[in-house]
Amino acid sequence: MSSIVQDRRAGLAFDFLSKERSIAGPGFNRWLVPPAALAIHLCIGMAYGFSVFWLPLSKAVGITDPRTCAAGTTVLAELFVTDCDWKVSTLGWMYTLFFVFLGSSAALFGGWLERAGPRKAGLVSMLCWCGGMLIAAYGIHVHQFWLMLLGSGVIGGIGLGLGYISPVSTLIKWFPDRRGMATGMAIMGFGGGAMIGSPLAQRLMTAFASPTSIGVAETFVVLALVYALFMTAGALAYRVPASGWTPPGWGPAAASGHAMISAGHVHLDNAHKTPQFWLVWAVLCLNVTAGIGVIGMASPMLQEVFGGRLIGLDVGIAAVDAAQAAQIAAIAAGFTGLLSLFNIGGRFFWASMSDRLGRKATYAIFFLLGAALYASVPGSGHAGSVGLFVGAFCLILSMYGGGFATVPAYLADLFGTRFVGAIHGRLLTAWSVAGIFGPVIVNYLREIQLRQGVAPSRVYDTTMLILAALLVVGFLCNLLIRPVAPKWHLTPAEMTDAGKMTPETALGSTPPATVPAAASPVGLVLIAWLAVGIPLAWGVAQTVAKAAILFR
Repeated sequence: MSSIVQDRRAGLAFDFLSKERSIAGPGFNRWLVPPAALAIHLCIGMAYGFSVFWLPLSKAVGITDPRTCAAGTTVLAELFVTDCDWKVSTLGWMYTLFFVFLGSSAALFGGWLERAGPRKAGLVSMLCWCGGMLIAAYGIHVHQFWLMLLGSGVIGGIGLGLGYISPVSTLIKWFPDRRGMATGMAIMGFGGGAMIGSPLAQRLMTAFASPTSIGVAETFVVLALVYALFMTAGALAYRVPASGWTPPGWGPAAASGHAMISAGHVHLDNAHKTPQFWLVWAVLCLNVTAGIGVIGMASPMLQEVFGGRLIGLDVGIAAVDAAQAAQIAAIAAGFTGLLSLFNIGGRFFWASMSDRLGRKATYAIFFLLGAALYASVPGSGHAGSVGLFVGAFCLILSMYGGGFATVPAYLADLFGTRFVGAIHGRLLTAWSVAGIFGPVIVNYLREIQLRQGVAPSRVYDTTMLILAALLVVGFLCNLLIRPVAPKWHLTPAEMTDAGKMTPETALGSTPPATVPAAASPVGLVLIAWLAVGIPLAWGVAQTVAKAAILFR
């Protein structure tokens, strides 16, 4: 009898995570959903800040100085060595795996997410991301790099993918009147996660450092526990709207005047058969390719282009002494921090603007303005205009972030909202591809030109023109996007079958026993926003303090 009771309790607990049990009842305040999404995105967004661990981890054995591996030690051998330190270039493979598995897991599990709902997907994301960090912490403790790759790289990367797409379709359904703004709020959190996590990790590593430890393993454990708390709270706070719900005063007719906003829905299995999917895939890939390489090289690029001119000396970077180099590096760090702010702000600003301008027009601005800015960079660099150079890249990074935040709404406009989360997951394979090509274009062209004797201040000239050309191609792809042909839209009978897969849109009503009916008080909304707003404000303050050195 006791086993039957235990099984029943387990079934009830599992049922609580189902999509049906997360349907909101009358009086639910939709403004509770964005902070739930932010709670998850601010945690997984630390993926952008993992470079803060590379230098300490490169001294995990030597503690004060790296203990170099024997000559001829391959990257494969570094997976298992215990008596020497990993190279920074080897550690960077974890960063690569993050985004490879983010895109692939989002594509593979997007359909499951639509059936299971955001609450269950959010909890699985938490288990993967935080569990992966704990495995990686153990890998650091026993000095086994393969465990770090498996933990944070593979398992954590799967958590990234699920966490990234988990709120997309939910937010779009809660905010059909402000699709861009809604997804911009959540995806802004992914860009802001490193602003909180990086300075927090620095403080934790300093606190845990000892003569026998660099403090990274302990930091991983603390971050995993903190992230688990926030991500669990965010996942459990997810709600999906009931069938037929619309905001007061809004209805599908309100969007009928926009030619690019479809009144129909396209099935996940058919979306990739349309030319629109692949055109949007190319649009995202080209926008990300142009921006992601710059993010990784922002600091050395500023130093090499301007050199001593950053501190009032008319000399190249190779001619400064150690003290001057340190001053220049601090200014470059401020530049990187400023780019982070524009990356994050652009996610909310441009996605919100797309609600007014339309998604197609917004991407046209990204590509045309971005191409002009990239083409202007060599001139501002040669003229020694730091202000124009920095301003150009701030705008470029705002549009890079804006591209991520706007694309879910673009997909909803074209393919409808029924399977938009899963379609978005498949589209994120474009990010995985861009994550390879962007750094390759910027880094390898730089190396080739340096070997050819090109001055460091000019090694990015050709690169900037190539990136501008990529954006022109992206503009042409965006120009070709038209509304999806009606033949791909679900018929009423197919809508009924699809509704069985997505309970919140199924025909008929949900049993009252499964729907929380209590209204959401304003105080609860305020508490939810403070819970994510205070950490984000702290992260922004830390980044502003770092960026302020640019203006001294």
